[in-house]
Amino acid sequence: MLESRAGTGRTVVVASADAALRQRLTSSLSGMRWQVRAAAGGAEAMAHLEEQVPEVLLLDHWLPDLEVGEFSRQIQSLYPGMELLDVQGEALSGSRAGSRRGELLYALRTAGTSARESGDVAEVAAVETTRAPKQRSAGPAAPVIEGMVGESAPLREMMRLVALVAPRSTTVLIEGETGTGKELVAQAVHRWSNRSSKPFAVLNCAAIPESLLEAELFGHTRGAFTGAVQSRTGRIEAADGGTLFLDEIGEMPLALQAKMLRFLECGELQRVGENDAVRVDVRVVAATHQDLERRVQEGTFRLDLYHRLAVFVIEVPPLRQRREDIPLLAEHFLAELGRSAPRKRMSAEFLAGLMEFDWPGNVRELAHVLERAVILSDDAMTLRLEHLRLRSGARG
Repeated sequence: MLESRAGTGRTVVVASADAALRQRLTSSLSGMRWQVRAAAGGAEAMAHLEEQVPEVLLLDHWLPDLEVGEFSRQIQSLYPGMELLDVQGEALSGSRAGSRRGELLYALRTAGTSARESGDVAEVAAVETTRAPKQRSAGPAAPVIEGMVGESAPLREMMRLVALVAPRSTTVLIEGETGTGKELVAQAVHRWSNRSSKPFAVLNCAAIPESLLEAELFGHTRGAFTGAVQSRTGRIEAADGGTLFLDEIGEMPLALQAKMLRFLECGELQRVGENDAVRVDVRVVAATHQDLERRVQEGTFRLDLYHRLAVFVIEVPPLRQRREDIPLLAEHFLAELGRSAPRKRMSAEFLAGLMEFDWPGNVRELAHVLERAVILSDDAMTLRLEHLRLRSGARG
């Protein structure tokens, strides 16, 4: 085996006989703060690898001096820790798909456009090539949650879990930081279940005053309390046959937690002001950004209710754990903003700034930052670093 020196990270070797493609990729990746070394063939690429092992090797479908399949297998054997992608952004057989894939995929799509404004990342387009496309293995398509954008491994794994539990009647607890899209996951659980034709009722436990939460959840009769001028059906009963989504379940008061536990155990509820019990068929999906186990230890959340809710736990990954999805998410939000105004593009420096931030507010914060940048850019068609305003470590 060849002896090699470890690379410094964010380095990439681009191996392609297409000089124009090499130039476009070098320009795009350099603008995104990658160290790029270009090679016109396999032998030159191997020389680069022997000199310093990069983080990524981008390999074209055809090389003038070596057979690509055999070359890629040799490379994977010699440098198992290096990520190996083709010029369409697909991990070659046996190669890992690293955390930088989304950023590289964005650069590859950009390099496929015929026109490119100097210093800017042009509008995303598919990479154009006359060479034979890479054959993909057959198999069922991965489930996709409507409204959630990305191709990262953590996101795909989460969607797989949703698809597994959705057809069942199991109670689901969705955990995740603020802004990660927990309600979208709850909607998918309902949409992919056999209850999809029935109601999907939502109650945010943090948005309703404690004094009114019980009546909102269980319903009430006329005159049950001051202001109850007429009877009202609660959210649980309104979801009969369907799904009840309890957002921010950690904010539910202890007294109400006991009544919620009773409903989960027997499927019956009592409207406020009534003595008779009503039986309903409801699947409960709850969500929280809090650590409920810690809340249990603190005595602010019932252990028995926690066990009832956490039959199947789905964790929504924070954006910092799926950074490779940031370019795709940014393009998605810019496309949405472009429906009512001219579509904006991102400069390489702007995108690099997005990639480096930790996003404590997750996807919601990314959407707000992009909307703010579009406003700050005014008539300019390209978002630049001075338009990027971040909550911490602010730029510009």
